Amino acid sequence: MNLPNRLTLLRMVLVPFLVLFLLCDAIPLSYLWALLVFVAASLTDFFDGKIARDRDLVTNFGKFLDPMADKVLVLSAMICLIPDFCSPVVVIIVAAREFMVSSLRLVAAAQGIVLAAGWSGKAKTASQMVSIVAVLLMCSITQITGMELPTMLVSQILMWITAALAVYSGLEYLVKNWKLVNPKQ
Repeated sequence: MNLPNRLTLLRMVLVPFLVLFLLCDAIPLSYLWALLVFVAASLTDFFDGKIARDRDLVTNFGKFLDPMADKVLVLSAMICLIPDFCSPVVVIIVAAREFMVSSLRLVAAAQGIVLAAGWSGKAKTASQMVSIVAVLLMCSITQITGMELPTMLVSQILMWITAALAVYSGLEYLVKNWKLVNPKQ
């Protein structure tokens, strides 16, 4: 197994630790640990892709597992942040978009077509990462200092921006690839 695929697997292995830290208040500095795990897992996403492209180590296994690992990481974090910092509706919107895009990619792959991510999908991913990091950072600061921050308000704003980007990018993806959904047109 090559290094990029190992990094992707590491991201999957880190998810249960993220969930543990987010759901177990009894762990001292749990939000700080969750932040560190989330950032480390996010960095594996950056490096696995970069290494795979730079060293020509792109594999079918990596093409399949990498986006799956991203979805598991982000959705796990968002689900654990319900109800205080993330609306269940936001999670449903983001998850529905991910299922739709993954389904389109599977249909395309069956026809030998590779569907690349567009700018709006990348903006959605960046928004997810920034939102989660911001929430975990604010929670960590509150946990460490006792200083009350407007974490709930900020998190709701950021998460709804993420949901809006998920809807937009999902619709853009669907429109651009409509021929796969309705091949008779």
